[in-house]
Amino acid sequence: MSSIQKSPSTPNEAKMSRREFVGRASAVGVASAAIVGGGAKAAPTAQAPRKGGLLRVGSAGGSTTDGLDPRTWTDSVTLVCGFTACNMLVENSQDNTPIPELAESWEAKQGAADWVFNLRKGVSFSNGKEFDADDAIYSLNRHRGETKSGAAGPMKVIKDIAKLDKHQIRIVLETGDADLPYVLSDYHLIMVPDGYSDWSKLVGTGVMTIERFDPGVSVSFKRQRDYWKPDRGWLDGMTITVINDSSARLNAFLSGQVDSTHRVDPRAVALVKKNPSLEIVQAPGGWHAILAMMCDAAPYSNPDVRLALKYAIDRDQILKALFYGFGSLGNDHPIPKSDPYFHSQLAQRPHDPDRAAFHFKKAGLSNAKIILSASDAAFDGAVNEATLLQASAANSGIPIDVKKEPADGFWDNVWLKAPFITSYWGGRPAATEMLGVAYKSDAPWNDTHWKSEKFDKLLTDARQETDHDKRKEYIWAMQEVLHEEGGALIPVFRDWIDAHSSKVGGHTPHAGFDFDNGRIAEKAWLEA
Repeated sequence: MSSIQKSPSTPNEAKMSRREFVGRASAVGVASAAIVGGGAKAAPTAQAPRKGGLLRVGSAGGSTTDGLDPRTWTDSVTLVCGFTACNMLVENSQDNTPIPELAESWEAKQGAADWVFNLRKGVSFSNGKEFDADDAIYSLNRHRGETKSGAAGPMKVIKDIAKLDKHQIRIVLETGDADLPYVLSDYHLIMVPDGYSDWSKLVGTGVMTIERFDPGVSVSFKRQRDYWKPDRGWLDGMTITVINDSSARLNAFLSGQVDSTHRVDPRAVALVKKNPSLEIVQAPGGWHAILAMMCDAAPYSNPDVRLALKYAIDRDQILKALFYGFGSLGNDHPIPKSDPYFHSQLAQRPHDPDRAAFHFKKAGLSNAKIILSASDAAFDGAVNEATLLQASAANSGIPIDVKKEPADGFWDNVWLKAPFITSYWGGRPAATEMLGVAYKSDAPWNDTHWKSEKFDKLLTDARQETDHDKRKEYIWAMQEVLHEEGGALIPVFRDWIDAHSSKVGGHTPHAGFDFDNGRIAEKAWLEA
């Protein structure tokens, strides 16, 4: 057997720590998160969950181009759809460790290259079919091979998936990956019935079914049966109203049109706290703003241009002006301070106009045309971030034109197409997963077109290594090379800031993603 321990058999059993799992230190999770109440109410009243009621959610991250094929999902609305109607094999728990979901246990051997997953019995899809190995294999294989799925990058390491019996599968990897259970918690990897292909709807094992899906407008869900998880599934239904405009979304929440929302403008946190019937749900995590420069497109193919822009940006200004301090400074790599593999000895890159001017002059591209495509579809304030960079870069003699892009269709028409854009990443539970999905040479979502054999080798070595200290050396080295050479300008990591009415229970902070890592429908309830 591998040194990787067998997983617990039920979702409610004690969770193994990261050190037990891959020899790593314990991760910062819910202990660093907080529910901050309004007025004199410091925390929600502890009450037993109550069944019934319709939860009304106001959400950004929806577009008329959205669909229900999980390979296409890129933002909050479809992510929540997936976690509401379906389940994964593995769940990323509250303390950022992998726990069983439709896989009730797993074990690895041969340097984490050979895995066996034991599937949960007695769980049925919304169409009545019982979940089994054929469904798991089909669902995973949809993200392998020639596909544009957001999970395709991490899944490339899989060499074969085989059925051992009706409720057991074997996954063989090209090279060992101690973080495979984290990979399988990716929101794209929902379980659907074998052969399922009608993406006008979604058949899953989740807490609710989708009653109506109107892309970019609204989604309605309904609970039709008792949920297979005994400690979750309290609501009768949920509606999502897509409100991409930050002010309109906040007004809908403040006026009581929706019970819960997210991406609360940091400037409005104090306003929400003044109301004793409203609460802020705040969690630090891996969400980070990124200005992505394609390393194979001029002028960003010149490393001095990339360095010039990295020194030109004023990170403190962006953190204060756009996020009111609700976050931390980024250092041009995607690993947050909450991750046990964060490079704590890598010096923070300062705002240095002189060095920015030096590198831009060194690039020898005095007539370089720098166009930054910006849209608040990425996050509220992305356009303002672009104009702040434009202003600070001008002090170094670097001309930037900001091209404001429409929010609708941004992810289909601009992201992965324009050579310099404002964007964001929600982070991943494991450092190797985040580094792989966004920076591995052949990753479909490599939005900086970063290609480095050295980096890919370090990533492979890190994935295979189960010793914490040795693994840290590889992951620190990857952060260093991205910091110096990569095309990612990462100014800040932002806290998740959700909000809900005090009548909403069970909506807790999660470092993974907003809306309780997308699981608000299965975890929340409405108090009497």
